[in-house]
Amino acid sequence: MVTLVVNGQSHQLDVEPDTPLLYVLRDDLALHGPKFGCGLGQCGACTVIMDGKAVRSCQTPVATMAGRTVTTLEGLGTVDRPHPLQRAFIEEQAAQCGYCINGMIMTATAFLGRRTAPTDREIRRALARNLCRCGTHQRIIRAVKRAAAAIGKGGA
Repeated sequence: MVTLVVNGQSHQLDVEPDTPLLYVLRDDLALHGPKFGCGLGQCGACTVIMDGKAVRSCQTPVATMAGRTVTTLEGLGTVDRPHPLQRAFIEEQAAQCGYCINGMIMTATAFLGRRTAPTDREIRRALARNLCRCGTHQRIIRAVKRAAAAIGKGGA
């Protein structure tokens, strides 16, 4: 039995301790923000926030989650009250196919938790390990800057 705190809710699950967190999130908790991309922790599609840090859930055994808090894309905001990053990605039309967006938003959320007024270069560096094949990189950078400005004005 493993106890997880995900998006503010505690869950007791009967899963093998070495099961990747991604599988538990998607298969047992029906959270589909994190995506299976490469399974090697290289693409970023599976990114979640664990204790304020962006973490690749495909490479994180569920047993290592004891006493930690996990936030998925679903835990950031709601349809009626989206997180500033979610709202900015919509306003900038930063998603094309949408597959990388979970990783981009979750990585950017952790990044903006540490850096409130980032430069384009800092944003690029923070998101460099997240793969996007659609080519919406400029829109993604604009969305992160827009969200940073909104958060700076108390929009969080």
